[in-house]
Amino acid sequence: MKKAVFQMEPFSCSSCVKKIEGALARANGVQKVKVLFHSNKVRVEFDEAIVAAIDLQELIEKLGYPVLNLKVA
Repeated sequence: MKKAVFQMEPFSCSSCVKKIEGALARANGVQKVKVLFHSNKVRVEFDEAIVAAIDLQELIEKLGYPVLNLKVA
């Protein structure tokens, strides 16, 4: 399992959190998703054999939320 942290632009509302968490939770290979509203981060645990971090970033950006930075561990 890999962990990715996406640094986001500041979130404006709590519905952003639900939208991002829901979309990522439905993605194949994603085990855990947590949006940290106050620190503007999205943490994701995923199986890199099924999905790549860059694919998750693209999914977030397609929802209309720019990713400023990505760290994978």
